[in-house]
Amino acid sequence: MGDEHVLKLFPGAAARDGDAEGRVLSHVQGRLPVPTPRMHDAGAYENGWRYVLMSRLRGENLAGTWPRVPQADRERLVEEIGAALAALHSLNPGPLGDFLGPGDWGAFVDRQRAGAVERQRGHELSAGWLEQVPEFLDSVPLPRTPRPALLHTEVMRQHLLVDPDGWRLTGLFDFEPAMTGDRAYEFVGVGLFVTRGDPRLLARLTEAYGTAFDPAQLLAYTLLHVYSNMPWYLRELGAPAEGTLPSLAEAWFGTV
Repeated sequence: MGDEHVLKLFPGAAARDGDAEGRVLSHVQGRLPVPTPRMHDAGAYENGWRYVLMSRLRGENLAGTWPRVPQADRERLVEEIGAALAALHSLNPGPLGDFLGPGDWGAFVDRQRAGAVERQRGHELSAGWLEQVPEFLDSVPLPRTPRPALLHTEVMRQHLLVDPDGWRLTGLFDFEPAMTGDRAYEFVGVGLFVTRGDPRLLARLTEAYGTAFDPAQLLAYTLLHVYSNMPWYLRELGAPAEGTLPSLAEAWFGTV
């Protein structure tokens, strides 16, 4: 809506997402080192729809500008992203705990694990990969009661804005899929859609964040992610010649 505002509409089936976006934007407002949309208003529209009226962020989408970003600036940008995630995860998610899921992280992991093979089969993942999933998930320990962190869950180049004049982050948006849970879960989107299998960039990002994560744990969360689509990721990032899930974990989430 012009140069200053964005009006985001959520149909009835996604009304809860609209409520989540409004709540989370209000919670993080002015508290991160990267700008986020400023909340102006939110509420009911018509026929069960919800709306969120927010400020418009400045800058160009990082996904579209990435090919033009010099390597040194790419490294600095991922460091800024790492610092922004550290700030996000340091916030107390308690005020959102009555609204954001999943609540019981261990139960969430169990549900996702139980449906992991059929979920990927539905996306037409090949049998060679599918048959490895149960054993791989059994081999990776995941916390059942992690210290809860506020998670964006879709930190990707498409949800980041930059100023090409100096290549600085100018925005992070799309908070409606936010959750509270294990902070390692956040790095599924980061590894797949920000650093995209580049071990040097992921190393720079996690160094700025302050913690590195086990590649096997991140691939396990990739298989358990609520939006997981392994065939899509394989088309985007490719796979190592070994064709095993442990080798895939290193290829996508390893650092140097």
